[in-house]
Amino acid sequence: MQKLTKAEEQVMQIIWDLKSCMVSEVLEQIGEPKPPHSTISSVVRILQKKGFVTHKAYGRTHVYSPIISKDDYRKFTLENVTDSYFGGSVKRLVSFLVKEKDLDLNDLAEMLNDLDKE
Repeated sequence: MQKLTKAEEQVMQIIWDLKSCMVSEVLEQIGEPKPPHSTISSVVRILQKKGFVTHKAYGRTHVYSPIISKDDYRKFTLENVTDSYFGGSVKRLVSFLVKEKDLDLNDLAEMLNDLDKE
């Protein structure tokens, strides 16, 4: 799996949310200022080349849908962050997040409770 650029990830987030869409529907979801249709179309084609989306053609219209799930990309990204910034240590990652987000013991207990339920 390849890492996505910021623009690719923004478009991919929309495709994940919509599950199946045309470029014009992706464009509707993007905030102002809206990029040209051709820009979004190019990004979607790049996503297809990278193996993130597939399409079905209906005449000249293409409907795109994800091949790689959001969860799979989330895991890939988290592994990259953990490896690149925390020496592969999940413990160091969690410790960093606890300190950065100023979590207290109640927050941590609640998180552990949620994990036990899963």
